[in-house]
Amino acid sequence: MTVEPGVRTGAESDASVIARSRDEPEAFAVLFDRYAEAVHRYLARRLGGEPADDLMAETFTTAFQQRHRYDPSRATGDGARPWLFGIATNLVGRHRRAEARRFKALARIPAPADHEEPLADRAAARVGAQAVGRELAAALAALPARHRDVVLLVAWGGLGYEEVAQALGVPIGTVRSRLHRARSKLREALGGSDPTTLREVSDHD
Repeated sequence: MTVEPGVRTGAESDASVIARSRDEPEAFAVLFDRYAEAVHRYLARRLGGEPADDLMAETFTTAFQQRHRYDPSRATGDGARPWLFGIATNLVGRHRRAEARRFKALARIPAPADHEEPLADRAAARVGAQAVGRELAAALAALPARHRDVVLLVAWGGLGYEEVAQALGVPIGTVRSRLHRARSKLREALGGSDPTTLREVSDHD
């Protein structure tokens, strides 16, 4: 049964699952059930569906291998989500050029005619980012990687500022600064539109 992130009523905490998995490796599958879908969705929006399949698997393989180093005292609450998204984001870092090429390609997709099924929607659906518009894709491609990581962890990963700081291993003040700069750049590129609408990217993949 999949348990929604943050919901622990009647369920074993993430920290307890990880601790137990050190002696019972099969217990780690609980974290996969809880977070695999969210991690895959985040990776697919950034890199596309096929790379996301591989990187999602690699994220959980890496987490499993590093489970003995997991420190619940550094976590926000007892949740493993920031830890897992941090690993996923580090893996995205190996594919910066591919991510930038993908956003640039989405930015070049022509606007659909009124009578056609939206070509942009069809193409974006194949890579798990149905609502990424051309202007937004171009703006994301132009962001420095460290700023893009922060804004997409917030917008597409659904992490709070403290969770992003934990995921990236940076102070919360750095998260706030990078997010402010990223939003300013996006707002400028989008003609003043509020870049927090990134949160509204379609979730019915």
